Order: sequence, then structure tokens, then C-alpha cells
Amino acid sequence: MRNISRAEVKNASLPQLKKMCDELREEIFRTVSACGGHLASNLGAVELTLALHRAFDFPRDKLVFDVGHQCYTHKLLSGRAALFHTLRKEGGISGFPKREESPYDCYGTGHAGTAISAALGLAKARDLKGEEGEIVAVVGDGSFNNGLIYEALNSLKILDTRVLIVLNDNGMSISPTVGGSHEILEEMKGEAIPSEDVRLFERFGLKYMGVYNGNDLEELLPALDAAKEALKSGSVLLHVVTKKGLGYAFSENAPAETHGMSPHAGPRTEYAQALGEELIRLAERDERIVAVTAAMTDSLGLRPFFEKFPARAFDVGICEEHASVLCAAMAAGGMRPYYAVYSTFLQRSFDEIVHDVCGQDLPVTFCVDRAGITGEDGETHQGVFDLSFLAPIPNLTVAIPKDIGEFRAMIRASASFEGPLVIRYPRQGTEGEVLPLEMGTFEVLHSTISDIAVLAAGERCLDLARRLLERAEKAGFSFTLVNARFLKPLDARLLSSLGQRYIVTLEDNALIGGLGDAVARFYRGEGRTVRSFGYADAFIPHGECASLAKKYGLDGEEIFAVLREFHARG
Repeated sequence: MRNISRAEVKNASLPQLKKMCDELREEIFRTVSACGGHLASNLGAVELTLALHRAFDFPRDKLVFDVGHQCYTHKLLSGRAALFHTLRKEGGISGFPKREESPYDCYGTGHAGTAISAALGLAKARDLKGEEGEIVAVVGDGSFNNGLIYEALNSLKILDTRVLIVLNDNGMSISPTVGGSHEILEEMKGEAIPSEDVRLFERFGLKYMGVYNGNDLEELLPALDAAKEALKSGSVLLHVVTKKGLGYAFSENAPAETHGMSPHAGPRTEYAQALGEELIRLAERDERIVAVTAAMTDSLGLRPFFEKFPARAFDVGICEEHASVLCAAMAAGGMRPYYAVYSTFLQRSFDEIVHDVCGQDLPVTFCVDRAGITGEDGETHQGVFDLSFLAPIPNLTVAIPKDIGEFRAMIRASASFEGPLVIRYPRQGTEGEVLPLEMGTFEVLHSTISDIAVLAAGERCLDLARRLLERAEKAGFSFTLVNARFLKPLDARLLSSLGQRYIVTLEDNALIGGLGDAVARFYRGEGRTVRSFGYADAFIPHGECASLAKKYGLDGEEIFAVLREFHARG
């Protein structure tokens, strides 16, 4: 696509602006179809983003996107059109705002709820430095469920600064928006005269302006001009309504399904599907089983459960901390909660996992999807820290299935497990045999007379270990292969029984604080050599999963060289 200059946006007529929107929407669709990415949210925000570029002078003025699911038009209008075909590819441009990528990306985002806090911080920095320029935060209605939003609004008057908050209300997060905040916004959209709810925002110190059609430039452009004028005397909340997926009927009709799209449809099964099937199976026999999600019902495989057991299914919106405490309290009340969540979003619940769940030793099962390197969404979405931050927590059992069959077995065993449990797994995997298992035990997959043992955790690492075993046997040596399917507790009996002098660990997680560290501590003082492989002490950017895994620490050539060296030592 051609680069659309700032001058062109500023000087274009209304028909020319509408034509630009058509060009932008077509380029987004074409690129996401090829590269994957967030389709529906970006299609719906084209006119809004173009209008913001028309009304403000970025990057002197600063634009912060909450999450960043809607930033593609912004990237196309800020000198990156020629690079847009590299979207989410290794070495290409990110699918989220990134400060190091462009001066137009003033603040990096990727998780919901941060934009207003960030806007306030940028505004205070501007004020203290005596600089000019406006600060604009674009926040989706789904993020307005997040508690951090209200923490930021609570400090608006205290900070004594000015920001424009554009509430982009499309009735969706990833799944349809739910909860009290959503109901308030729905009431406001239905009022011809400002409702009682408007006063909520005014009490925070915001001038409320709305509701405007965010996909109609004739309505939106003067609304932004009026908001910009009002911004001279204080902070403003501009409430606009947009249509998620606008311009492509299939996306408009299925905004949740087309929120995020993958460029490849492989033959492998999703763990999420297995989770939904197993939870239904458990819930049919046990009325205590409940399922909880934070605005991720469909992508986590819970839609069938929600439809079959609506009274025992809870989507709390983008409120991961609340979801954890809710589960803890339901468990304290005699229920068996299953909280399904992406690894990257589980980070937001750390305090609640420590104090509310594990501190009270409650039987909550965390089903942690998208663990390990997840690929094209980049640093904010790689699930490579969960083993490290979960490992120190007392009372917690952490399980890492080798395939979907073992995952099913873990879910079934969890129904009678009396304590906090985490089961972490990647997005896709292979089916396998469903065998009963004992919590806290490892599994020997290949035993041989050798002075080397490889302990691998999770499907990605076991796939790599099997390939290394095949290669080693062709090279004239072998090793014992162990499925290290629990980080906590380690299988002390099996580890003690291993007679090998050289221990190699593989994990789909940051190397610091994970399986390798735990095994090294276990063998400390025994005279064994432990060599661990996991991900480097770095934030892993966007790219293809296998390529990133190799580049950042799970390099088969490097691991094989170590195995061959240990074999040579004898």
C-alpha cells in the first residue's frame, strides 16, 4: 500500500477521506489474511483512527492504545505502510504498539487496562517538562471492565492534568463484553439525554461527550474537534460506537471468531477443545464443577460448557485478579472451580494466586493455555514466565502434560485433587493415550544403559527430545528420556533412582527459575553435571514459534553437541 502522508490526511476532502478508509480497510484485510493478526477489531477502528490523525498532530501529540488490538490503521498512517506486509513476521513490524519501532508509538501495550494510567503518566511528564501537545488514550469498552482503569480514573483529579479518553465501544472484548460496566455503557447509548450514569465519569473529573458514531466521518470529525476544544479546560471522555469487523460481512457477523486469525491452519488439535470436553464430562457427574474465564470463553474452549451449564459458567470480563479471588472463594464455599486463562494473562493474578488460593490451600485448578512461546503476538503474549513465577509458591502443584491425552488425564485427576493445581500447555498438540496418573510422578519414556538422562517438560520439548534421541542412536549412543510432567512436586523418588552422571533438562519456559533450576537444586552436592536448556533472559519478540524457540535457547544443534560431549566423556 502507498504511504499516506500526514499532509494528505489533513488536507483531504470528506470523499477523499472515505476513499482512504476503503484503502486502509482493504490493506488490513489483505495483510491479516496472509500474516494472521487481529482482524475484526482493526476493521472497526479505521474511521476512528483516521479521524484522530486528522484532528491531532502525532507524534507531537501522543496516542496510546489500550491493548493495541486496534493499532493497524495507526501503523499504516505513520510511515509504516511499506513494511506492513511484514506484520507479525520475525524481523518485521509488531502487531502491537512498540516504542522502539516508531516515534508514533509512544507507549508499548499488549494487555488490557493500561492506557489511561499510561496517558496520565505521559501527561504529567509533559506538564513537568513544560512541553506542548495533547495526550489521547483509545480504550475499548471491554477494557472498561478492568480494575486498573478505575484506579487510573481515581487519580485523575489528584494528578491535576489533562487527557482525552476515547471510549471505543463496540460491545466486544474478544468475547462479547459482559458485566455492570457494560450495562452502564449500554444504558448511555440508549439515552437521548445524558443519563445518571454520565455523572459517574464527571465525578472522576471528566467532561463526558457522546454518544457518536465512530464509523461515520461526518459525525466523528466535528465531535473530535469539539473534544479537542474542550480539552483546553480539562480532561474529556469521548464516547464513540463502532462496528467490530466493519466492511466484511463474515467478520461483522462473527466478530469473536475473527478477532484474532492465524495464517496457518495445521492438522494438530487444540488443547482448548479437550479442556471443554473434559470439563463437561466432569460437570455431568459432579455438581460442584464450575468454569471461570476472563473474557476468553471461545478461545479457551469453554463455549460448549457455558451453553450446557450456564448456571455454573462465569465470564467476568477482563478482570484476571477478580477471577482468581472469585475461584478461591467458591472453592472455600465447597465448589470445584476451573479457571481457564492464557499464560501471559495469568501474570496479572500473581498476588491472588499466592495469598487467596495457595495461602488458603484451596482446590482451584488453573488451566493455563498458550504456555511457552506463542509466536506472532510477540513480547506481551509469550507465555514463558509461568513456571518461574509459580515455582516458589507453597501448596501449589504444577503439571506439564506431554500431549493432549495426558492433559485429559490430568484434568480427570484434578476432580479429586485436594489443593491448588496449575496445568500449563501450548495452544496445539497431538492426541495421545489417556492413562491414569499419580500426581507428582515423572514418566520414563525410554530407558537405556547410558550415563546421560534427558528430562523434558511439555510437548514441544518432548518432541525435540525424541528427535535428539533418534539422532543420537544413529550416531551410536543413547540416553534415558524422562517426561518431567510436574515441576512441583518434583518426582524425588525417580530423580534419586537415576544413576546417570549427566542430566540435561529441556523446558518451554524462561531458563531462570524453571525446571532446570529445580533439578539442579535437587542434585546439588551429588557430583552430577546438570545442563539446562530453556529461554534466554530476554523478552522474546514476534515470529514463528519454532524459529524463536531455536534462536532463544532450544537449539537442537547446541543441545546435541552437549549430549555428544557427555557421551564422549563416558
